[in-house]
Amino acid sequence: MGVALAGTTLLVLVLVDLLLPSVSLAVLFALSPMVACAVLPPRPTAAFGVAALLAAASSYWWNHDQSLAQHGVRVLSVVAFSTTAAVVAHIRVRRERELQHVSRLAEVAQRAVLPVLPAHARRVNIAVRYRSATADAVIGGDLYDCYHSRTHTRFLIGDVRGKGLGAVEQAARVIRSFRQAAAFQQELDDVADDMNAYLLPFFDPEEFVTAILLDVTDSGRPQIVAAGHPPPLLIHPDGSSELVEVDNDLPLGLGFAYERHDFTWEPGDRLLIYTDGLSEARDAQGEFLDLLDLAPHLVGLDVDAAVDRLLDLTRDHARGSTDAADDLAVLLLEHAVDEQDYRPEDAQHDWGSSLPR
Repeated sequence: MGVALAGTTLLVLVLVDLLLPSVSLAVLFALSPMVACAVLPPRPTAAFGVAALLAAASSYWWNHDQSLAQHGVRVLSVVAFSTTAAVVAHIRVRRERELQHVSRLAEVAQRAVLPVLPAHARRVNIAVRYRSATADAVIGGDLYDCYHSRTHTRFLIGDVRGKGLGAVEQAARVIRSFRQAAAFQQELDDVADDMNAYLLPFFDPEEFVTAILLDVTDSGRPQIVAAGHPPPLLIHPDGSSELVEVDNDLPLGLGFAYERHDFTWEPGDRLLIYTDGLSEARDAQGEFLDLLDLAPHLVGLDVDAAVDRLLDLTRDHARGSTDAADDLAVLLLEHAVDEQDYRPEDAQHDWGSSLPR
């Protein structure tokens, strides 16, 4: 595109100059390398500069210039502009490379916050997806994690108040607090208490994180702690569903004590845990996405395909909406119907499945 534009510019100017011999346009030939420097590397830009210089020098004969001195000034002007264009192209390319390098480092740093979740943990099948609302960002303030060891299998999903890199930094702290507490505390409410105590010194008075903590160590008797977060959606194999409504404690960073609750799910049931980027997605008329209507679309597929369908449905619902998009994290867990029990062997590290990428 850049080559065509710069070449067309030079060709048009030369043709006009040939058709109007009484007016010399030689100085304008330098527009060709100036156009090239905006999109092309230094060498192609310099090549257009040389072409512009040759055309400017040749115009002396077809314009029948009366003053060699004036023509020399025009040629020198083309040389000056072409040289400047090549220098500008060099600086632009160097800065673009530096920006790409910084962007790659930022992407790696952001991805390091998001853990790799196992596909199975004990008798639970797992699928997770993340979509950031911030342009050119991999993640934002939403987060998730899984602690899977020989003694416990626990999940976390949360939403840090705020956006941008500050929210990413706090999200990393929340995940760190979860890994520390989940490894040493026996009860899920104690995990939440420890996380809250760890995070308080790092949070400003207006900062907090809503979260759902889930313990499926005993897959037949799961436990949940709700810290100011939207309730999970329990989906049955026939497509029927209900929200898992429990007493909602204050978000982490604001609370003082947390309570764990039992709930029931049967083999084949699925639990959708999500951030408000899903529950608050609006359509063009401002209507919220109805989570209960989604349930029939999330059965009959494996959990990975079901999560992909969920994101497609959410995107379709929000198409045409003028509201700003929010970060979105979704975690779909299935109480597996088979008898295989996925857990680390004695020789495996307890945290092996929740290490960063």
